Amino acid sequence: MTELIKINYDNPEKPVVSGRELHEALGIKTAYKDWFPRMCEYGFEEEKDYSVTLIFEHNSNGGKQNHKDHMITIPMAKELCMIQRTDIGRKFRQYFISIEEAWNSPEMVMQRALSIANERVKALQLSVSQLTVDNQIMQPKAEYFDELVDRRLLTNFRDTAKELHIGQKEFIQFLLDHKYVYRDKKSKLKPYMPYVEDGLFELKEFTNAKTGFTNTQTLVTPKGKETFRLFFL
Repeated sequence: MTELIKINYDNPEKPVVSGRELHEALGIKTAYKDWFPRMCEYGFEEEKDYSVTLIFEHNSNGGKQNHKDHMITIPMAKELCMIQRTDIGRKFRQYFISIEEAWNSPEMVMQRALSIANERVKALQLSVSQLTVDNQIMQPKAEYFDELVDRRLLTNFRDTAKELHIGQKEFIQFLLDHKYVYRDKKSKLKPYMPYVEDGLFELKEFTNAKTGFTNTQTLVTPKGKETFRLFFL
């Protein structure tokens, strides 16, 4: 797909485009400072449809001059193109529609979910690490960390479904349908190894102190919970 205008993907939740660049690309004759406020009269809202930013340019005297620009969402850009009622406006509108379709594809949604989950898990791990340091005077670091992981970070399918505010059966069926887990010969839920390696699940061995019976349980990690939470949104 040929790029008609630069799309900014810095915000992992929604791409934006420069209002001034779109104004220029559409060949609008009205000055930008007059055109943009007039467009906002169609009901666009700051912080929802656009955000204000400043750009700096050199003026004829060799100094710097700042201009107000706006980072506008793709849905807003698409509507602005439609409002112009020109051939170039229709061309750009179709371009933004294709950008939206690609952005909302299942592959891109999951990719963003994994990216956001990674960042949040890093922050959580940093917090846990600090907590570990603060408490290592009272008990060994490894023992404290393992206990913290068992109690707070890893959850079974039932508890994960509760945290996601969905039914346990619905959650498990989702995992089965999307090939995250499968049932073994004993009908026990097991994760596919690529998702264990990606950090969505962890296999935890446990032993019954009374009977000595040992087994392996599949638990959902913080990264897994955040990934699935974003998907269900």
